[in-house]
Formats: sequence, structure tokens, C-alpha cells
Amino acid sequence: MKNVLYLFLICLTSGVLTLTGYKLFIEKAPADQEKPIALSNTYIPTNLDFTSAAESTVNAVVHVKNLSYVTTHTNALLDFFYGYKGETKAQIGTGSGVIISEDGYIVTNNHVIENASELEVTLNNDKTYKAQLIGTDKQMDIALLKIQNDSKLPYLKFADSDQIKLGEWVLAVGNPFNLTSTVTAGIISAKARNLSQTGIQSFIQTDAVVNPGNSGGALVNTHGELVGINTMISSNTGSYVGYAFAVPSNVTKKIVEDLLTYGNVQNAALGIQGFELNTSIAQQLEIKETKGFYIQSVVTNSGAEKAGLKQNDIILQINDKDINNFIDIRNVLNTKRPGDIVSITYKREDTLKTISITLIKGEENNLTIKGFTLENLTSEEQNKLSLQTGVKITAVTNKDFLQYQAELKSGILLSINNINITNIQHLKQLINQLPTNTKSKWIIRTNNGQVVQIQL
Repeated sequence: MKNVLYLFLICLTSGVLTLTGYKLFIEKAPADQEKPIALSNTYIPTNLDFTSAAESTVNAVVHVKNLSYVTTHTNALLDFFYGYKGETKAQIGTGSGVIISEDGYIVTNNHVIENASELEVTLNNDKTYKAQLIGTDKQMDIALLKIQNDSKLPYLKFADSDQIKLGEWVLAVGNPFNLTSTVTAGIISAKARNLSQTGIQSFIQTDAVVNPGNSGGALVNTHGELVGINTMISSNTGSYVGYAFAVPSNVTKKIVEDLLTYGNVQNAALGIQGFELNTSIAQQLEIKETKGFYIQSVVTNSGAEKAGLKQNDIILQINDKDINNFIDIRNVLNTKRPGDIVSITYKREDTLKTISITLIKGEENNLTIKGFTLENLTSEEQNKLSLQTGVKITAVTNKDFLQYQAELKSGILLSINNINITNIQHLKQLINQLPTNTKSKWIIRTNNGQVVQIQL
């Protein structure tokens, strides 16, 4: 009996000790002893709710279909001389667009609608409309469309893209892989990202998933406001691998306003030429500043010259925004027009100064004449083609030459009436000097390297 009682007491004591240990060390463990949560790339804090932003956005994002016709040729020279018409095939491209007004104005990417013979827009309610092209800005890859609709349409309001912050949550809404109303979430990864050789473009970078078909779709904040137009991904495969880019809403809004008010995009410039500073260049110039924009020359009669800027001045700020490189300048100017006034803080020797500058009209980079759209060659293109002169053909709308656009597009206009073309400005001057109502001789190097002559 004593043994049984002894065994019972031992079991009871063990149970009490076990229960006490659980209460003290497990159930009431302090917060700093809790097992940490492993965060992944897709981790979203539970206090964020994207449902309202997503629901208000999907109805304002549309599906854009581009119908174009391509004529295949065996030999461009034989076609020109013998009149072979080739085989014409229909091609269909798709993308996304964003309704920005209740009366049917839609923003998309230029590359979504480029070379379109017909444009068709399908709303989220599956209603389809023919769309009219209002205008484009090829450099910033923005196009403005218009559809006719009797009732008011849902639309997105522009947010101030200058106010977005790194790490801020955003949603990408579009039609990837021809699917409708797809919403993905991510954060702002970078601002003012330059992906072009010219330094003209300035993109928002995000890790929200964007795939083919998302182009022209909406990048919105958690309030459902438009902060950007999704335009491209950075990928060797053509599909999303972690990086996507969008045209900032402030740039998009300015382009839309220009197209509606002036019929074209108003590009502004300071009237300076130079380069961005770094440690190596600063050592070569024997100056202290390692950041900023170093002025090498000032354009005569420009706002910069009239305000007193000179060679060797270093621009440090524009409108209180730090200037570390050329893209920082473009990021400001992309939202400005000729005649706007900006504040410049610069250093001359060891003295800081602040002045106001009236912006001038930027140099035109493209021109449409006689059904041909042309633009300046970049230095990379000149080196690749071994050309010092000529302008590139980017589009052919002349009905007499539509059948040859497969060879002419991306070809080079070398000369007119035996005068070599230097750039768009030179071409503009030459066209203005040509006699009216007379045809001129155009020498063109096609995209397959053949040199042809046409009369326009």
C-alpha cells in the first residue's frame, strides 16, 4: 500500500512540474522569444487591403486590339521596277489601355497601336468599340485613343507621381497573355529609371508582375489612383523575371494635355549642353564637385544664356530637386513646356547661386512628311550602319508605298535631290526650300541594305 501511495505522489509531483513549466516557459513566452516569421518576395502585411483599389481599377482598364497588314516581298528592287505586289497578311497585336475620362479618352502605349490599320477597344463589361488614334509620343511610348460612347465611362484619376515613395505598394492591372482584368501587387523599386541610350525616358520601376499584354495598363496606388502606365519588362525571355517599368503619371498627363491642346507634344529645354559629374571626371577637371551637371556650352539666345548661366557652371538643383545626372534633369523637363519657368541652383567656382530660367522649345527629333515619319539616328545606330548622315524611317502611311513598308520601315533616307540629309532639322529646312507641287528624288537604303530611288 505504501508503494502505491509513494508512486502516486511521484506521478502527481511530475504532472505539477510539467504543467508549471508549460505555463511559465511556453504558453507565456515573451514576444522576443517567439519564432520569427520568414518573409518572402510575396509577403503582404495583413493590415493592407487592396480590394477597393482593385475593384475600382479593373473597370477602367481596357483590352486594345491592333489590326495591321504586312506585305511580304522577295526583293525590294524587283518589286519597285516590276511592280510585284507581294503577299499581304493580317496581323493582330494586343495590349491594355486606361480610361482617363468619362467621355472615352484612353491612354495606352505607342508600341501597342503602332502601324495599326484598325483599332478596337473592349471594356471590362465585354462591350467592344472602334477606337480613333488622337496622337502619340513615341519617345515616351504613350498614345491617346478615343472611343464614342453614349453613357459615362468609369475612369482613373491621375495621382502625383512625384510623391510616390520607394517601397510604396502598387497594383498593376492589365490583360497579360490576352487574359482580362488581371491584378498583381508589388512595390515601387526605383524612380526615374533610364533605360534608353538618349536619356530622354524616365520610368518608375516596380516588382509587380507584368507580362506581355500588360503594356498600356494601369499602375495604381492603394487608393486606386493612376501613378503610371505599364510599358515594358526587362527580360531575356519576354516574360516577367522581377522587373517592370511604367511611364510616370505626371509625364503621361502632360503628354495627354499637349496632344489635346496643341496636337503634338511640347518638349522643353534649358538650352545647355554638358555631362554629368562623377569622381573620375571631377579629378580630371580638378574640381571638388562629384555630383551634378557640368555645363560645357550654352545655347545662344536660350533661357539659360539670358539667365546668366555660363560654361563650367555646375547645376545642383532644379525646382529644389537634386540633380545627380542627366536623367534627373529630364525627369523635371518631361513635365514642362516651352515658356515654363524653373528655379536653378548652381555652383560657380565656390559660390552657390539660384536663378530662374524660362524654358525654350526642345529640338524636334522626328518629322512626318508626305506619308513618311522619320527620326534622327542615334550614335549607336550610326556606328552600327556605318553612316554619318541620314534619318530613319519609322512609319509609312503613304498609300502608294504601303505595300513596301516591310522594307521601308527602319530604312534610312539618305538624300533628297542628291543632297545628303544630316538630321531632322536639316531635313525640315530642305523640305521648306523645295518648289511646291513638284516631285523630288528620295534615295533610301532599305532595312535589308538595298539602295532604292523613289519619287515623292
